[in-house]
Amino acid sequence: MCAMPASALRHVTALRYVTPLREGGSLPGLMEADDLGTYVVKYFGAGQGLPVLVAEVVSGELARGLGLPVPALVTVELDPSLGASEPDQEVQDLLRRSPGLNLGMDFLPGALDLDPGAFPVDPGFAGRVLWFDALVGNVDRTWRNVNMLRWHGDPYLIDHGATLTFHHGWSGPEPPEVVAAGAARPYDAAAHVLLAAAPDLDGADAALAPLVTPDLLRAVVALVPDRWLDVPGFPGPAQVRDAYVTRLLARRDGREAWLPPLRDAIAQRPARIRDSAPRPARQIWRRSP
Repeated sequence: MCAMPASALRHVTALRYVTPLREGGSLPGLMEADDLGTYVVKYFGAGQGLPVLVAEVVSGELARGLGLPVPALVTVELDPSLGASEPDQEVQDLLRRSPGLNLGMDFLPGALDLDPGAFPVDPGFAGRVLWFDALVGNVDRTWRNVNMLRWHGDPYLIDHGATLTFHHGWSGPEPPEVVAAGAARPYDAAAHVLLAAAPDLDGADAALAPLVTPDLLRAVVALVPDRWLDVPGFPGPAQVRDAYVTRLLARRDGREAWLPPLRDAIAQRPARIRDSAPRPARQIWRRSP
């Protein structure tokens, strides 16, 4: 059974800038907020900008709605002056470009990479994650960058900014033929880290596909703040939200095109296991020295 999202992401105000985190290309920062929580904050002024934050919300909350574990997401009000003592000029510039509303992910202190070379991964869980990544086009859950955590013995999925990459090219509502082409596009799972866990893809498809409903998708995209959905060529945020729903429903319905290549990748996994030496678990989201 899917869990419908709340009506809005919880909002917090950053009170103290702790440190930059060196694990991601977007250079997120660790911050303490007025709810006594600590968050990994991603900035709208970084790299590819607002579409990355939108992808984090849409894909992260969709994963949660499908029963996959994701750290809590919040919107974070940021005053760039909080980082005045940060000696790194790149970080200072990034904070100055990101006043106002940014995105935070609950910080999981001491979490380790959930690498199947270091921890056993259930095939059912592996199948659901692989299916979900194919649905949203996640290009960033590989041996090089696992983007899963093990915390207190439980798995968590993180970093979904590299999903839904189609929205980087949006200049207005898409014609049906473009949506159809995206719906059928194969997902390249050759480097997916969970191939080694013998993913139960068919079980995942049977469990998750019925949960990807218009109601769930509309509830997920409703969580994105309006100010992050100012996309040239669209009349307003409502039409941008409709475009995400249309794309994801089409992708769900295009499974006959993208599931067979995934089955082939799973069938070929023994060669990849022999070629991929297990790695030691690595603590991530560490504070910079």
